[in-house]
Amino acid sequence: MTTPPNVNEPLSATTSHEVTQLLQAMRDGDPVVAERLARLVYDELHHVAEWHMRREHESHTLQTTVLVNEAFMRLIDQRSVSWQSRAQFFVLASQAMRRLLVDHSRRRRAAKRDFGERVPLEVVPAIEITVDVLELHDALELLATLDARQAQIVELRYFAGMTIEATAETLGISPATVKREWTFARAFLQREMTRSRGEA
Repeated sequence: MTTPPNVNEPLSATTSHEVTQLLQAMRDGDPVVAERLARLVYDELHHVAEWHMRREHESHTLQTTVLVNEAFMRLIDQRSVSWQSRAQFFVLASQAMRRLLVDHSRRRRAAKRDFGERVPLEVVPAIEITVDVLELHDALELLATLDARQAQIVELRYFAGMTIEATAETLGISPATVKREWTFARAFLQREMTRSRGEA
């Protein structure tokens, strides 16, 4: 079985441009675009979904393939988005997966009346800050209203599993900027989650 390409490996300029063109055609209602787009992005979407699923509890019932397909269908149904780039697509894909998993987690929490699941906030295992996935979602939604780029960095670093360098390339900014914004974003998220628990 072949290994899916890593989202940290840059696409060629030609492929990236083709993805952008297909996204724009999809918005304009071209009926044959979705299948072509799926062939180009499916492996990367699967990689992103696998990264999301690693943070889920072992009893989680949503399958990776279902998560990919549901997220992709949500994206191709978007008619109000002005597609600009492949980077935008993967940020929105990661958001769609996160929201699907949050919805799934909320349903499980309501059924079990538990206190949610806790996952590491830091992508480096040696420096972990464990958080509740629903608290993290709510804090990230707030961050997106205050600083959209920081929220995108969290989506790509934490939820899509991208390195500092790949995140910088995807967003068209320097690695130093990603490092700085990633530090600020994590501090904000931790502060907001602490506040939401009434610990501040």
